[in-house]
Amino acid sequence: MPRPSAPEKHHILSVLVENKAGVLARVASLFARRGFNIFSLAVAPTDDERFSRITIVVDVEDKTVEQITKQLFKLINVVKIDELDPADSVERELLLCTVRADAAVRSQVVEMVQIFEGRILAVGHDVLTVSLEGGPGKVDDFEELLRPYGIVELQRTGRVALPKLVRRPQPRAIRAG
Repeated sequence: MPRPSAPEKHHILSVLVENKAGVLARVASLFARRGFNIFSLAVAPTDDERFSRITIVVDVEDKTVEQITKQLFKLINVVKIDELDPADSVERELLLCTVRADAAVRSQVVEMVQIFEGRILAVGHDVLTVSLEGGPGKVDDFEELLRPYGIVELQRTGRVALPKLVRRPQPRAIRAG
């Protein structure tokens, strides 16, 4: 009788790499060769121009993410890998969307954008282009609520994430009496 496999879940890998041509292709091909689907991928330079950060969200079992990490470390341009726990990290994503919004429903779409703290970027006769930045759940909810109006075009950046800051208690000042 086969054992049930562990459930797959989102794993967020923050991979610091040397900022050199071909590094992203090597990282992506590692996932492709092993048949792992990348759910989200975002790449950008860091504050140090020698390095870039690749944020990869992948749906795999816990054991599999360990294998992926070991394989990534074998790539020569990989400097550091952190798996970010969603509970201990800050995640953001950007959505750009052109949505149908004729005169009859335009105010509803505008109100929804305001409620979600998004922005209207462009206005056409029967369409609006909007943007929204936020956590993945917020962006998912916004997209789902826009669908009934008719999405003309949609682009999402993929997640970026950093560890949450650890706040240390400040020492209390003692006043001389």
